[in-house]
Amino acid sequence: MGNIVAIVGRPNVGKSTLFNRLTESRQAIVHETSGVTRDRHYGMVEWNGKTFTVVDTGGFISKSGDVFETEIKKQVLVAIEESQIILLMVDVESGITDADEALAKMLRKYHKKLLLVVNKVDQHDRQYDAAVFYRLGLGDFYTVSSINGSGTGDLLDAIVDMIPETIDEELLAIPRFAIIGRPNVGKSSLVNVLLGEDRNIVTPLAGTTRDTLYTRYNKYNHDFYLVDTAGLRKKGKVRENLEFYSVMRTINAIEKSDVCLLLVDATLGFEGQDLNILHLIQRNRKGVVILVNKWDLIEKETNTALKFEKEIREKIAPFQDIPIIFTSATKKVRLQKILELAIQVDLNRKRRIPTSALNKLLKEVIQHHHPPSYRGQEVKINYATQLPTLAPSFAFFCNFPQAIKDPYKRYLENRIREQFNFHGVPIQIFFRKK
Repeated sequence: MGNIVAIVGRPNVGKSTLFNRLTESRQAIVHETSGVTRDRHYGMVEWNGKTFTVVDTGGFISKSGDVFETEIKKQVLVAIEESQIILLMVDVESGITDADEALAKMLRKYHKKLLLVVNKVDQHDRQYDAAVFYRLGLGDFYTVSSINGSGTGDLLDAIVDMIPETIDEELLAIPRFAIIGRPNVGKSSLVNVLLGEDRNIVTPLAGTTRDTLYTRYNKYNHDFYLVDTAGLRKKGKVRENLEFYSVMRTINAIEKSDVCLLLVDATLGFEGQDLNILHLIQRNRKGVVILVNKWDLIEKETNTALKFEKEIREKIAPFQDIPIIFTSATKKVRLQKILELAIQVDLNRKRRIPTSALNKLLKEVIQHHHPPSYRGQEVKINYATQLPTLAPSFAFFCNFPQAIKDPYKRYLENRIREQFNFHGVPIQIFFRKK
């Protein structure tokens, strides 16, 4: 299961620069989506075999005698409640400010994993200047220069050391489905209809994070956990910034699920925000089913659903191998079909392809369409195997890995999808030197 790491601090201490350094400076970066809300950034980082999501929260601004009276209730409080690890960032050039002290005092009250990061330490003398930050009472700190990257390796080591190696075995055994989407698309209605009055078990599992509830659905031959994302718990303190809050909850839910049920409002169509969420699902390598909700409110003509589906598939290209269902939570339309598809996509995500079958297919697809030559030399793909990852990943061994471009990768991916059914599942293809 993933973890969310939030960078908090006052303005101009270098939070965005650190975010860019962590997410852009390494080849292992999986995804960055800016504009999920107007001025927030979310990115995935991979380091030493572990992945986490980093969030740049933006700075809070002192507007009154109380140093962070207004803004702390918005981004920073949401980040603290929804993240597993907090990076409190300060600036060695300005030393400790009232705002730093106020933030540190507030953070000590929360039972969160916390790292103090002193930025702009780009000269040896500034290591000594950083010692003043022990006064914040947060213990040892990490000195970095987010501009040139010094110290960020040690910081990343510390972050991944805080990410647990294992997750709850019960959670692994039973699929986890998350209903996600923009506000007001009908998530709560769908959750309530699916669970109904006679829900069997409602329990938070030991070992899960304090802020995530898993509701067990165990009837009609179905058994899965529904990841709570639809506002089942009220959080009055963050009403001032519901947009940021909903995105944080969405990221958390995606990371803790196996399959995401992406709810779209039929009356609004498939919008940019829906596409941003879909990209987050893809980059987290989760299964996905698109549910077009409120379909009962749409005036139907011949082929209305087909036209709507075609428009969605054009927008989500090139990853179009996704189930799309037209439903209505209030009218209880196609609920059984939703569950059946979610379970099938989960099985697809866990599918293991025998190496012999994969290489038989490889031989056929290469005969049909050879990879383009590289600097006048023939590109030979000798062997393929599925990697032992939670989501489907394949390694292809060849003489010139750098020669294989995206069009040929998509060709191989499409042939694999056709042959082995990875409907609704993002897959990864890597090329390695033989």
